[in-house]
Amino acid sequence: MHGMQGHNRGAAAKWPTVRVATPRQKETRWFTRENGRNIVFVVLAAILAWLCWRVVEPLVTPIAWAVALAVVSWPLHAKLLRWIRRKSLTAALTTLVVGVVLVLPATLVGRQIAQEAVGVATTVQASVKDGSWQAAIERHPVINAAFGWVGGVIDLKQQLEHLAEFVPKAVQKVVSGSLHLASGVVIALFLLFFFVRDHEQMLAALRGLLPLSASEDALVFRRVADTIHAILYGTLAVAVLQGTLGALMFWWLGLPAPLLWGTAMAVLAIVPMVGTAIIWGPAAFYLLLEGSPEKALALTVWGLLVIGLIDNLLQPAIVDKRLHLHLVPVFISLVGGVYAFGVVGLIIGPVVLALALAVLDIWSQRVAADNS
Repeated sequence: MHGMQGHNRGAAAKWPTVRVATPRQKETRWFTRENGRNIVFVVLAAILAWLCWRVVEPLVTPIAWAVALAVVSWPLHAKLLRWIRRKSLTAALTTLVVGVVLVLPATLVGRQIAQEAVGVATTVQASVKDGSWQAAIERHPVINAAFGWVGGVIDLKQQLEHLAEFVPKAVQKVVSGSLHLASGVVIALFLLFFFVRDHEQMLAALRGLLPLSASEDALVFRRVADTIHAILYGTLAVAVLQGTLGALMFWWLGLPAPLLWGTAMAVLAIVPMVGTAIIWGPAAFYLLLEGSPEKALALTVWGLLVIGLIDNLLQPAIVDKRLHLHLVPVFISLVGGVYAFGVVGLIIGPVVLALALAVLDIWSQRVAADNS
């Protein structure tokens, strides 16, 4: 008996060496050297990603424009490449053509717009000081009564003074930022050369980083290309055409600053539910005040039937054909992109939307394949 008890005590003494791991032990076992290295690597990668973003952030605008121009100018580059068969020379010619077609006219038009803006501000300041704007309104009793009611709500003279002061300041800001704009254009054209010359290597490297199949890669890149084409051709090109037609009519009717107001119409044509009428409508009203009802009627008919119809005909044919999206998400991507990134957001916003929709399509296809 005593022997058995001794044997049991010996067994009991050895038993605690075989232990079941407690939750605390499992938790501490997770913090191994390998996991510690992984954590350090992730933290280091996050820091480097943040630093890379800080380096790239000032160049987001020229990079985005270079990518967009590379996508749009690729058909021209492909044709030149078939004739010349030298990648570097072909890329240089493509970049030169894009630079001449876009930069030179934009520079000349921008200079003229600045001059016209100064002239408009000077005219407004003079009319506010001598009260000629009030005399023009008083010649029309109905309009004078309407402006009298508006004047009881807001101080029209003060608002005109603020407007006259704002325009020269805005022009000064544009002139002061011309150097920054010029450097951005140079960077965009420099990147454009390499984007069109080395696009195959760049796309192959990008595909290697994406966890997608070949068909899914093709879907993503096709959506992005279609979006850029739709925005540049369907939205920006149509808006520029509308602004040009408006500027021509302003010039033909003898209205002041036709390039300035044509540019304003081009910008507002991009915004859904606003359009160019917000510019040519008050201009027609101004012509009516000046005693030119026939000119006011001509501008109104031109705005409704020519400028408006171009938007209604070309916009759906180009944008809807490629994007197949409702107006609401396109509007949100355009306006939200501008708020987030500035003017280049007109491209970045819709591209982000296209990428998100492409990822959702890929996800839904994978889920359907798993369920089948």
